[in-house]
Amino acid sequence: MGVVNVTPDSFSDGGNWFDPEVAIDHGLRLVEEGADIIDVGGESTRPGAQRVSLEEERRRVEPVIKALAQEGVPVSVDTMRAEVAESAIEAGARLVNDVSGGLADPVMPRVVAAARVPYVVMHWRGHSHTMDTRAVYADVVTEVRDELAKRVDSVLAEGVPPECVVLDPGLGFSKHPPHNWALLTHLGSLRELGYPLIIGASRKRFLTRLLAAPDGTPRSFGGCDDATQAVTALAAAAGAWCVRVHKVRPNADAVRVAAAWSSARGGYDRG
Repeated sequence: MGVVNVTPDSFSDGGNWFDPEVAIDHGLRLVEEGADIIDVGGESTRPGAQRVSLEEERRRVEPVIKALAQEGVPVSVDTMRAEVAESAIEAGARLVNDVSGGLADPVMPRVVAAARVPYVVMHWRGHSHTMDTRAVYADVVTEVRDELAKRVDSVLAEGVPPECVVLDPGLGFSKHPPHNWALLTHLGSLRELGYPLIIGASRKRFLTRLLAAPDGTPRSFGGCDDATQAVTALAAAAGAWCVRVHKVRPNADAVRVAAAWSSARGGYDRG
């Protein structure tokens, strides 16, 4: 899944693709590099970000989604608003990526249920301006798994077909670096819920801190792309269904390596 942020304030590429025509060209380029899905978002969810209006979010994403869909590109809309999701689906989006898992807008599951499109339900404890204060866990793997299970029960009760549900552990959302690493190294526990997993580690703060300079200065977001590819390979080998990334080609290569690794391991075990 290639990321196209049509925003001025996203954490790693804010403003780069804010112009619709530039965003469309970028999305097409990511497809050429191997993206299976293009995730278009019009509202930043970086830590501390403030919300934009419904009208502004729709204005940002609709022309980009429509143009990409007309080119035959599978498009996802990254939104927490049911009205934005509904208009995006009308414009051609084939998947709804809701970082709130239906908590920010209770109408969202009903919109997804009516459209019968895949629905990414992410683990979420609150909006960006407060989420860091909610990163309190006794056992992050168990708590995230249990909270995701409750969200799945809720969206299924609203009519979302089970085959449409995709889960996201929400790396970086109400989570400190140790929480992110614990979740990544225990993806099997999350897979026990029985739904495909999408992993969004690309350029996240826990990688900038891991790769900090000796004086403690965090690595730049763009300087974490190699580390992102390492996480991609490990997550894919652990059974992740999809990875959400900013740079597609090297991560697509990492997925191929993971697939070959898993295939060879399975063949040897059978032998």
